[in-house]
Amino acid sequence: QVRLVESGGGLVQAGGSLRLSCAASGLTFSSYALGWFRRPPGKEREFVAVIRWSSDSTYYADSVKGRFTISRDNAKNTVYLQMNSLKPEDTAVYYCAARLGYSNSDPREYDYWGQGTQVTVSS
Repeated sequence: QVRLVESGGGLVQAGGSLRLSCAASGLTFSSYALGWFRRPPGKEREFVAVIRWSSDSTYYADSVKGRFTISRDNAKNTVYLQMNSLKPEDTAVYYCAARLGYSNSDPREYDYWGQGTQVTVSS
């Protein structure tokens, strides 16, 4: 059974930082592209960042480029999202997702999802 479990969310002031983690089990982690998505209040789920299985390729949404960094540790079956210079508009439930094969920003292309972790940025 595949499981993705996010952690690290919370309440932070604007300009602060958080580091999200997503621990995976039940899959061959190194074969999957790992993505982070978010659902802001009242909005659709949106792409944040993705990292290829080999960690040599990352891709970010324009809204987070230069502030967020995605990374992965295949030995620990964990993907991370370092979020700096947080803004109130970053408030959302953040999800990690796994996709067998190449990186992709379309959530419909992902095979497995975590339950999400809430990030709230106060102004």
